[in-house]
Amino acid sequence: MTQLPPDEINERIQKLSRTQAQILETPQMQAFHRWLEGKRLARQSCRVVGDSRTGKTISCDTYHLKNRATQLPGQAPIVPVLYWQCPESLSLSGLLVGLLDRLQYQATRGRIADLRKRMYRVLESCQVEMIIFDEAQRASAPALGEIRDIEEHLDIAVVLVGTDRLNTVVQRDKQVEYRFLATYRYPRLTAEELLETTALWEENVLKLPEPSNLTSPKAQQLLVQGTRGCIGLLDQILRDAAIRALQHGELYIGLKRLKQVVKECSLT
Repeated sequence: MTQLPPDEINERIQKLSRTQAQILETPQMQAFHRWLEGKRLARQSCRVVGDSRTGKTISCDTYHLKNRATQLPGQAPIVPVLYWQCPESLSLSGLLVGLLDRLQYQATRGRIADLRKRMYRVLESCQVEMIIFDEAQRASAPALGEIRDIEEHLDIAVVLVGTDRLNTVVQRDKQVEYRFLATYRYPRLTAEELLETTALWEENVLKLPEPSNLTSPKAQQLLVQGTRGCIGLLDQILRDAAIRALQHGELYIGLKRLKQVVKECSLT
């Protein structure tokens, strides 16, 4: 059996450990980005809901990165898409200060009324067209009320992203609910999509010296069981299995190794 030099093994493991090193735009992500683009152009607020580990966060952050901020010397930055992950129990003051921080505005002290005026002024000067609030179910009622008003006052498309718990939080206030009626359900992968995504990951992310044949019926049966259609779990399982294979001097992921990792990730 061919052996890899220790330095090459370590280099490959380090690359596999960096989950943000490479982002693959899957067909599911591309479809979601087209939907978001339509909402941004129409300045229509909306919400995005889906199960944990289905890829909502990475897809939203990728859309934000595709619409990067630009800045000319001596001028305010132009930020077409602002992405922010809400902290736990987000308060009204936390929202105002958080947005100012995200836009790198240093004056973040003062009364609520002053912070609000400052935030609106900065959002206008930065020409923000869309704000994506990830984990929006963490926002308090006053913070959600403020988020609701941003679109009305500034003609900005506001996107609330979260799990199904977000629907419950939004429905507590009819004004908030009606403002964010348009909803995108971020899907789990179908069996066919899982097969296609596995092939993409094996070729573009894992890049092991020898093929692992992860699209075989037996491997796919294990991955269907282990991922439950969640792309985040697929990424975790495949990276983990690849790292363990390399640690044991193996050049590909065998079924025994894959089964071991899937078993650890199972909820049952």
